[in-house]
Amino acid sequence: MTGITVARRAGAGTIRRAGLGPLGTAAAGVVVVAVVLAVLGPALSPADPNASDFASAYAPPAPGHPLGFDGQGRDLLARLLEGARTSLLGPLLVVALSMAAGTALAIAAAWAGGWLDAAVSAALEVVFAFPGVLLAMLVAAVFGPGLGAAVVALAVAYVPYIARLLRGAALAERGKPYVRALEVQGAGALAICLRHLVPNLLPLIAAQATLFFGYAMVDLAIVSFFGLGVQPPDADWGVMVASGRSGVLQGYPAEALLAGGCVVVLVVAFNVLGERLPGAAGAGGRPWRRTGRRGGAA
Repeated sequence: MTGITVARRAGAGTIRRAGLGPLGTAAAGVVVVAVVLAVLGPALSPADPNASDFASAYAPPAPGHPLGFDGQGRDLLARLLEGARTSLLGPLLVVALSMAAGTALAIAAAWAGGWLDAAVSAALEVVFAFPGVLLAMLVAAVFGPGLGAAVVALAVAYVPYIARLLRGAALAERGKPYVRALEVQGAGALAICLRHLVPNLLPLIAAQATLFFGYAMVDLAIVSFFGLGVQPPDADWGVMVASGRSGVLQGYPAEALLAGGCVVVLVVAFNVLGERLPGAAGAGGRPWRRTGRRGGAA
């Protein structure tokens, strides 16, 4: 039996074939609907999301405007659809950047061990000291508000959580017989990692990326809420919650409730889906949850 055959069998064995279940399927449906609405938002939008008509401020639903208007007379449905784009694009960029960096660091540290593993662990401990939202606000305050600064800062803050989680799984994979068989056959470290270790870790990576998407959505909404993320008049659900506060005090809570409800529903959907994907239990056999400062397993 060749090392490649053993590797393929080992990879196939890591994928649990348990279905999502009714709740997981419902969560996946919510995510798919949200993505479709975000992609098709401009085509479905009943009006310009940034067009103001102060005569229609806080006006109730009307024909062509099923959700009514905000405090500046802008169509709420149009702004929700437009806000879905930035509210989903930002977390996607955070997860993509942090997963790529975290996976590379975890595999390098697990494979090399020794001083490199110690150096990576020490560097991650330093980053652990900075909460993600606080780091994003600090970067936005220094370099100016905007989605880009917040995305980069949150991606950096998420790397230690991802790297520590994947390092344990990579260490377990590193010690399996198929890796030793491939080394005996003369396969290089880079080839083994790219062709076998990473594919065998993909179920875990996919599940954790789904969970982190929900966390990133909440963190970016918080940053936008405080005026350091997406800037008005651009639509974003965090911005809409912030701008809707004055409406709540005046008895018009629709904007804040609708935008906040969208965030809550999607975060719950991503968490439910992530915990039901193959690989969600991680290397330790238990679902990963972000708890406390270090985000260790519950």
